[in-house]
Amino acid sequence: MEGLLSLLFYALLFYFLMRFGCGSHMVHGHHSEADKKSKNEVFIDPVCGKIVPDNEGYGELVNGKLFRFCAKPCLEEFDNNIEQLSKKPNKFTVKEEQNHEA
Repeated sequence: MEGLLSLLFYALLFYFLMRFGCGSHMVHGHHSEADKKSKNEVFIDPVCGKIVPDNEGYGELVNGKLFRFCAKPCLEEFDNNIEQLSKKPNKFTVKEEQNHEA
């Protein structure tokens, strides 16, 4: 009888921890929202058209829009023609279903 009560106690404790504690975040995916955004967004250099990862190259914020550049000359060219080049798309989102393998 004592073993059954211990089992029920730990089962209830486990349930409440998973439901309302740290385990609840795993179910809802709160820890990985930032990872999903950064992995799915790809920046395009508006000058040369190359794909630039978020953590590489140079960046410039124009009217709340982040532009990424593969090299310093592209950043300088952008600054010289900022009116025209800032109208180009600066990034696109890759859906997870679009994983193409060779």
